[in-house]
Amino acid sequence: MAAPEAWRARSCWFCEVAAATTMEATSREAAPAKSSASGPSAPPALFELCGRAVSAHMGVLESGVWALPGPILQSILPLLNIYYLERIEETALKKGLSTQAIWRRLWDELMKTRPSSLESVTCWRAKFMEAFFSHVLRGTIDVSSDRRLCDQRFSPLLHSSRHVRQLTICNMLQGATELVAEPNRRVLETLASSLHTLKFRHLLFSDVAAQQSLRQLLHQLIHHGAVSQVSLYSWPVPESALFILILTMSAGFWQPGPGGPPCHLCGEASRGRATSRDEGSLLLGSRRPRRDAAERCAAALMATRRKSETKQMPRATPTTRVTRRSTHESLTASGTDPKRGLHPPVTSHEASGTKRPPSTLATTSSASASSSTSSSKRASANSAPQPKPLKRFKQAAGKKGPRVRQGSGAESEDLYDFVFIVAGEKEDGEEMEIGEVACGALDGSDPSCMGLPALEASQRFRSISTLELFTVPLSTEAALTLCHLLSSWVSLESLTLSYNGLGSNIFRLLDSLRALSGQAGCRLRALHLSDLFSPLPILELTRAIVRALPLLRVLSIRVDHPSQRDNPAVPGNTGPPSHIIGDEEIPENCLEQLEMGFPRGAQPAPLLCSVLKASGSLQQLSLDSATFASPQDFGLVLQTLKEYNLALKRLSFHDMNLADCQSEVLFLLQNLTLQEITFSFCRLFEKRRAQFLPEMVAAMKGNSTLKGLRLPGNRLGNAGLLALADVFSEDSSSSLCQLDISSNCIKPDGLLEFAKRLERWGRGAFGHLRLFQNWLDQDAVTAREAIRRLRATCHVVSDSWDSSQAFADYVSTM
Repeated sequence: MAAPEAWRARSCWFCEVAAATTMEATSREAAPAKSSASGPSAPPALFELCGRAVSAHMGVLESGVWALPGPILQSILPLLNIYYLERIEETALKKGLSTQAIWRRLWDELMKTRPSSLESVTCWRAKFMEAFFSHVLRGTIDVSSDRRLCDQRFSPLLHSSRHVRQLTICNMLQGATELVAEPNRRVLETLASSLHTLKFRHLLFSDVAAQQSLRQLLHQLIHHGAVSQVSLYSWPVPESALFILILTMSAGFWQPGPGGPPCHLCGEASRGRATSRDEGSLLLGSRRPRRDAAERCAAALMATRRKSETKQMPRATPTTRVTRRSTHESLTASGTDPKRGLHPPVTSHEASGTKRPPSTLATTSSASASSSTSSSKRASANSAPQPKPLKRFKQAAGKKGPRVRQGSGAESEDLYDFVFIVAGEKEDGEEMEIGEVACGALDGSDPSCMGLPALEASQRFRSISTLELFTVPLSTEAALTLCHLLSSWVSLESLTLSYNGLGSNIFRLLDSLRALSGQAGCRLRALHLSDLFSPLPILELTRAIVRALPLLRVLSIRVDHPSQRDNPAVPGNTGPPSHIIGDEEIPENCLEQLEMGFPRGAQPAPLLCSVLKASGSLQQLSLDSATFASPQDFGLVLQTLKEYNLALKRLSFHDMNLADCQSEVLFLLQNLTLQEITFSFCRLFEKRRAQFLPEMVAAMKGNSTLKGLRLPGNRLGNAGLLALADVFSEDSSSSLCQLDISSNCIKPDGLLEFAKRLERWGRGAFGHLRLFQNWLDQDAVTAREAIRRLRATCHVVSDSWDSSQAFADYVSTM
């Protein structure tokens, strides 16, 4: 009897609250009704009025509302604002109530955007609160505009911050300054424990204050937080200072900005403390041999950046000339010893007690010198001739004249034009061009060139495990810094470089990856690399990557256009280093997934076979736009797969002309180790259609291990679909459970007959059937009937595609 008595007590309590607030709520509702031009509307129900009153006084009644019986609480939930709705979630679940429908309705009404069809939303509360946080932070939503968003008792940012798993910073670093402000200290602390992914999109040029705020934000979220992934998207003209700041902080390095507030988590005592010898040796090594270009460049980058931030004076007239005297004096004035050196990272060559190959050093130095002269002119007729620079992206803010920044202490726009400025063996007062200084700094011939402060003055903290760069062109200095950091970034597990215009910098990247692979504790297991051009053919580049990273598990590589052997080359550099394109056999590796997107042109099958032979653990292979000289070459690849890749489970071919390789296709369908095969837009049935279809069906009927078959874009047609239905006949041993026949010119009558045959043969649910972009709109009634019948045996995924857009394709199948 205790439970019914508690029920009655709570119900009586709710009635008392309702009686006390009904008069007030009724008066508020009646006023607008009397003034309505359309006449008085129906008065709200008494329960709704009571619920609104309770929602308005939740600050006092919250504990009582939580204890209400489930049926009453279920009616009150839609009337609560987002703050109390979020707080009551746990109590509602205990009473068997779900708030997902309420959060979905809030999303539709307030966010007014439809999630992607590819996105599977598991928790609408978390999705809403995360989007709400971002909108409030950017100022793109007015919380006072809706009573469901406004409550003086709660901070919108603080209340929603614990649901934020992914944060995006855009344009001029909006939100960074607000998050590091003292009033939002608790918000930042909450983000540090909840945030996992930090994204940057469409970044523009920023001032020193914004970058200082970003420095503090990254320090809190990465070094003292849980952020494990940093992604940069669509940054056509990256600002070097900002880009390198993000890179170095993501790699775990921390140098407090001049005049910046102390980190309360690090402690005042540790602020400004240089790393211990053991700590610094993780990145910088334990000796001081002559450094290569990447190491000296990274040293100069951070040093120049710190010196520039200490300058609190208006920007001077820009110039492209500097003197050794002014450079030396600026270093001395900042308290830096010009003769202090940088210890290079421990590479695989040093670990084995050997020196770095001279070819690598020459390639790095000369290529760097060429790119660094791209924005300078010749100093005089007596200057040494400079190599022709590679063309780079121009600055976004004005082609002529300086870019004006906000703030009196703003950095000059050419801050990182001074990256390669180091002391040389020139007479005092002699002027040198930036490009000339760069060449002197990178050739490693002068010990005095090693005089800039470096990363060894930084403290080493936690670093991220996933780095993604999408459409971010990398200048020479940015590429050098990335390579320098990668060589000792042992915590990095996944690296994505997509359309970064690496060019010849790909050789430096390979050297740094080789050095990283030699580090103890290297965790890099996934590499995704794509670009418009590559100085190496894609198969040679794949071989070089596999040799450099034998522990790699996932490799995705794509090159859109053939390699340009006639690209401008640096004088003295006759081509790629021999250790990169060597002919030696590839050692056994741990590759499990290999995805390759090829440029147009025939590919040498022996090179691909050499990679496959060394990848005995390969489980998934995808070839996109691959072209071979003859069907025999394609057959050689398939034979290699059968002999050396016994663990292969998934095989995919996309945009390949296999019309002349029908015997090879049958060979694959008879393979008893493959579980999933994809032939996407491969023109399978372009030749010998009547003979090949029965042969293909017969091969599939005898294969009991194949679980998935994807045939999109092969012009199967109604006749081909009906022939394929025989795979599910009674005399078949096939265990096919996933079938994709999208974009195959299938019409409703053919699909209906296919469904009837499946019913007649009694083959029950075989899993998933995909029907995207077929001719089902030609007869909507028949199509609905066919899909209804199919859904009784399998899960059907279709769309409402307009087939008139592909009339030419239809004519070709008539």
